[in-house]
Amino acid sequence: MFSYLKEYFDFRACLFCVVLVIIGLMSIYSATFDINNAANFYRQTLWAGIGFIVMLVTALIPLRTIHRLSFAFYFTTLAILMVVLVVGSTIKGSKSWFGIGGIGGQPSEFAKIATVLAFASYLSKTDVSLSDFKHLVIALCIFAAPMVLILVEPDLGTTIVFFATLLPLLYWAGVSNFILIAILVPILVALGALFGTTQFLIATVLGAGLLYLFRENRFAFAVAFGIALAVGLSVQIMYEHMHVYQQKRITTFLNPEADQLGAGYNVVQSKIAIGSGGFTGKGYLKGTQTQLNYIPEQWTDFIFCVLGEEFGFLGASLVLSLFAALSLHGLRVATISKNKFGSLSAIGITGILTTHIVINTGMAMGLMPVIGLPLPFMSYGGSALIANMMMVGLLMNFYANRKEY
Repeated sequence: MFSYLKEYFDFRACLFCVVLVIIGLMSIYSATFDINNAANFYRQTLWAGIGFIVMLVTALIPLRTIHRLSFAFYFTTLAILMVVLVVGSTIKGSKSWFGIGGIGGQPSEFAKIATVLAFASYLSKTDVSLSDFKHLVIALCIFAAPMVLILVEPDLGTTIVFFATLLPLLYWAGVSNFILIAILVPILVALGALFGTTQFLIATVLGAGLLYLFRENRFAFAVAFGIALAVGLSVQIMYEHMHVYQQKRITTFLNPEADQLGAGYNVVQSKIAIGSGGFTGKGYLKGTQTQLNYIPEQWTDFIFCVLGEEFGFLGASLVLSLFAALSLHGLRVATISKNKFGSLSAIGITGILTTHIVINTGMAMGLMPVIGLPLPFMSYGGSALIANMMMVGLLMNFYANRKEY
């Protein structure tokens, strides 16, 4: 029995997940300790229990069944994303939630998983190759459909996660370097346009150089550069049509101190909390920024600042090390898996989790724009926690079936 578990049960992924969830529960308890909001802690504990069951069930489902049902899961989540646009609850300007009696769920959390599985399922077909333009377009459309629906909500943060997950998936699937560069350059040019005219021109020249260096033919180079230029020129128009709170998030990222009592308040207070934790922290339940609730609803997107203040550099480093170990383990599962569907799915799941980790911790330290992404396993939220634990269950499944073709 022990030898069977040692061979097929992914103890590492399970351990990393459970430890991070426990630390998250401790942080949420601390963040709600002094404001009589223990209900959030108890709810999260309940969600953690449900998530643990979901993780184990997902790990035990036959891999062929997951493969076979991947597109059914994908189209179901697309339908739910359409429904939420009609009857969903609007929270912080985004109509992306189903809410009943104070309890809500965000279907986009599961749409990320479904999209990765559908993408992997399509590319694992023996007659599909990304060198074929038709197959490449279909693969991109699998990602584009949920991205468009989520962008309409609008939920810019989740859309960014989709895009950041697509790139490693395409690389792992063997797409040409030119295609990857052609996807990255418009983003580079758009960011340049966001910072100013000079930066836009520099990004455009740099992008053109990269495209020319990796060009496959002149026509492809011209099309890719034209798209990148069009994206860059349209940034200002898109910015003007954004919600005010979204515009403030961008300007706050560029200069958080410019509006310390307004849009930049959370970022400034988060940096103060993390910095004041020092090397070893102020002690559990003893963080002044945390206990005095300087950051509104800090148990959600800014949970990392609770950890940084109360456990200091050592505690934050430990958690970041656990996240890094989980991401590296996901990469290892993708590498050793002989099943193409499992290998691609593992890369996609690792991409989702890593993107959330990098952006959320970057938000808390003022290194990334505040785009409303939770920290996996730690931020308060039932749908996000269950979805994250489901992804760990999938990694465990792929590990158990790593020798299956």
